[in-house]
Amino acid sequence: MAKKTVASLHEGSKEGRAYTKVIKMVKSPKTGAYIFDEQMVLNEKVQDFFKK
Repeated sequence: MAKKTVASLHEGSKEGRAYTKVIKMVKSPKTGAYIFDEQMVLNEKVQDFFKK
């Protein structure tokens, strides 16, 4: 499985939430083709996203 962190985005002030756009390549169990799962997640949740 391939994984990639694309960009980190910070909202306004340093106290605001920081998000990261992440892309994970997932193999379809039906067809065997690869699809991309792309989401915006909190920086604290990036590792959890890739563990799934």
